[in-house]
Amino acid sequence: MKRLESVKRVVVLWLSLVGLLFQAAVYAYLWFEYYYPIINNFNRGLKFERNGHILTVGLYVVLLLFFNNTYGGLKVGYLKTADVIFSQFFALLFVNVFTYVQLSLMNNWLVPAHFFVAATPVQMVIAALCTWVSNLVYRRVFPPREMLLIHGEREIDDILRKFATRRDKYKIVKCMDVQEGTERLMREAEKYGAVVLWDIPTIERNLLLKHCYSRSIRVYTMPKIPDVLIKGSDQLHLFDTPIFLTREYSLTVGQRAAKRMIDIVCSLILLVIASPIMAATAALIRCYDRGPVLYKQVRCTRDGREFAIIKFRSMRVDAEKDGVARLASRNDDRITPIGKFIRAVRIDELPQLFNILRGDMSFIGPRPERPEIIEQYVKEMPEFVFRMKVKAGLAGYAQVYGKYNTTPYDKLKLDLTYVENYSVWLDLKLMLLTLKILFRPESTEGVEQTQVTAMKGARGEQEQGRAKEPEL
Repeated sequence: MKRLESVKRVVVLWLSLVGLLFQAAVYAYLWFEYYYPIINNFNRGLKFERNGHILTVGLYVVLLLFFNNTYGGLKVGYLKTADVIFSQFFALLFVNVFTYVQLSLMNNWLVPAHFFVAATPVQMVIAALCTWVSNLVYRRVFPPREMLLIHGEREIDDILRKFATRRDKYKIVKCMDVQEGTERLMREAEKYGAVVLWDIPTIERNLLLKHCYSRSIRVYTMPKIPDVLIKGSDQLHLFDTPIFLTREYSLTVGQRAAKRMIDIVCSLILLVIASPIMAATAALIRCYDRGPVLYKQVRCTRDGREFAIIKFRSMRVDAEKDGVARLASRNDDRITPIGKFIRAVRIDELPQLFNILRGDMSFIGPRPERPEIIEQYVKEMPEFVFRMKVKAGLAGYAQVYGKYNTTPYDKLKLDLTYVENYSVWLDLKLMLLTLKILFRPESTEGVEQTQVTAMKGARGEQEQGRAKEPEL
């Protein structure tokens, strides 16, 4: 089994690298045929030695590897083909823009951009073809795993549906209730290459996990809140005894200072860049229905402190005239035509740059909620207060790795993963990933109207209130 896993990793690595090398070959052609002669002429005949050419092309390869690794463009066989292709497209655009700036600096003036403009579509076609072929080869060589799902009282329809979207990688053959007995479950688990532990009691989960581990059976576990907290702990040693330290304060003074500096610099830069877009958006909203351009709403940030969040108005003025917050559904008729567009491209969030500049929010952090909704959540999930150990954010871990209609409990675990594993690099990585999800419609999709109707119970209303960005 271990040998097979090692072979799979090597295959995935080489399949990913082949496409990147072809893309780099296109840039190498541009460099030798067009850009090097331009830069060489500017430098009055100063020639690059072989190492200089290797360094120039090698830097391009390194950038491709970095951005593809960040956005998931190297995960052939692990992500959907379309997701890998999209990630490679996005990474390629970043690298080409960065490289164009680099070449312009070498030339001390802007170099012609039309060579990159012509080459980028060619590189995208190469990336798409290589990714498609690589995934095809991977699926033929490595068929989906046959898996056993062991569950508790929680409904399993949702998790089965999610695994079903990746039939090329996962194949749940049988489902068993944990009440059938640990010994029987252990015997059954030995017939499969992987086991899914879906919301079962900790005692049974630990026994099954150790049993599967001892027999090299892969285990997919749904974490509980304490698991997320322990995952972010520091590992210490008291003489010869390992200890996990979970801190009461998630961010150090130095981390908070660095985070605040990034927020101030980036918000000022983006306010300057986005000011024409914001002015045009304000004019369009005002002209459409003569209503207010902005709306303010009380939200909570670090330690439960309240502040007024600012957004561009995307719904009708009377969207919630009865005072009841309702989850936005697909094709919601309360959203104006202007609102549909600005929500799709996230322009409605731009005024929050002022909240960031003022210190109410950060660029990255758990999304802020309303005080009354937080009060409801805490009744159902007392751990909800843990996410307020850091400032609320314009975007966060739950927005990058979840979707608009991800369940509140799963969003909470994603937010706590961010809180307990914070680093400046994680913030920068999430900023880059946030740019990617701006172009993914499923990250903002509402729920179906039938779901909204079915969620009229007290708990359903509380949970669904969390999943929306309510507007007035």
